Amino acid sequence: MTSLRVASLTLVTMIAFAANSVLCRLALQHTAIDPASFTVIRLVSGAVMLVILLQWRRQRPGKAGNWGSALALFAYAAGFSFAYVSLPTGVGALLLFAAVQATMILTGIARGERLRAQQTAGLLLAFGGLVYLLLPGLSAPPLGGALLMIGAGIAWGVYSLRGRKVSDALAATGGNFLRTVPMALALGILGTGDVRVDPAGALYAVLSGALASGAGYAVWYAALRGLTATTAATVQLSVPVIAAVGGVLFLGEALTLRLVVSSIAILGGVAIVLLKRRA
Repeated sequence: MTSLRVASLTLVTMIAFAANSVLCRLALQHTAIDPASFTVIRLVSGAVMLVILLQWRRQRPGKAGNWGSALALFAYAAGFSFAYVSLPTGVGALLLFAAVQATMILTGIARGERLRAQQTAGLLLAFGGLVYLLLPGLSAPPLGGALLMIGAGIAWGVYSLRGRKVSDALAATGGNFLRTVPMALALGILGTGDVRVDPAGALYAVLSGALASGAGYAVWYAALRGLTATTAATVQLSVPVIAAVGGVLFLGEALTLRLVVSSIAILGGVAIVLLKRRA
């Protein structure tokens, strides 16, 4: 695979991942759809897209994946949707990313990995950026939404850790998405007292599930063949930045000084940990 092709696939994937934040916030802020319905449509459409892709490869996704990973995937998707009821796009993406990386890094430490002095400094820098982002003030994000997004990030971190040893990531993802469908339908039934779906909201949810998630993961797994593990982890630092730009362009959100400073601290600190881990 050529370097240009790898770079192109990687760029498309990062935009797709950031688009999930933009589409979810756009739907919940500017259409009538409720977060439970958004989650249901996103997961179902993602499952349909992945089944189509796997059928094209003549694979059966039902044999791949497992219920534990599916539960983590569902917890991420549900927490993500409910968090974006109140969080700005860039803040939500930053909190999600920080929680995902913190979960994976701290799990490694708990399993015996040792950090160098520079990595420890990077971890403290990232933690300081997170604390600064959440400090009370006019530009602080709502605490409830922030906690929901951190929980979604932890769930996604657990999902990522469980999938590290999977031989066929796309098939496993398809199987896990299929297993989330009954969970999503149960969420929809439990939320029947406040179900609101309109065409625009449903369209954003389908785009998030089928394209930004389902097709996005397929492109990402293709790009991963040409990336080292460190490069793959580090390049994802761009997702919160792209999401913040998308929030400004498509939702008219303000790019606050607090978000800029905390982003530099969190993303810079995590980058130090990731890069020094492989140095």
